[in-house]
Amino acid sequence: MRCPFCGENDTRVLDSRPSEMKIRRRRECSACMKRFTTYEAVELPMLTVEKRDGSIQPFDRNKLMKGIFSAIKKRPVTAAQVQWIVDIVEERFTSELRTSITSAEIGNVVMEQLKGIDPVAYIRFASVYQDFSDVAGFIHAVSELSET
Repeated sequence: MRCPFCGENDTRVLDSRPSEMKIRRRRECSACMKRFTTYEAVELPMLTVEKRDGSIQPFDRNKLMKGIFSAIKKRPVTAAQVQWIVDIVEERFTSELRTSITSAEIGNVVMEQLKGIDPVAYIRFASVYQDFSDVAGFIHAVSELSET
């Protein structure tokens, strides 16, 4: 690691600690004896999403959160719970070291999580995600929810 003060390449690690999905390292330069902090993070593969129409887009946490927020409007679901759902989605696929996922896989994970948090939000999300073309599909989703 190069010293930010003098540019020397010879530095030593004094302390290492985990910090928010990163490793915090306190270092000391052997030339100028100044100390500095570095952070080391695991580089995860970039997720891409294959849409229904076949197009491919980068995974966007904000877009997913926006979709979930529209389903939970005026429901007792907190922003922290939405953040948690998005974290679960992202962690599930990055932990498998996958680079490409389908929008259907994302929707299934979100619906699985919403089902346990708020049944109404689940139905709202399912109605948009599954794109019900008739009332029978909607009734099937509601009856499926009442069975569990």
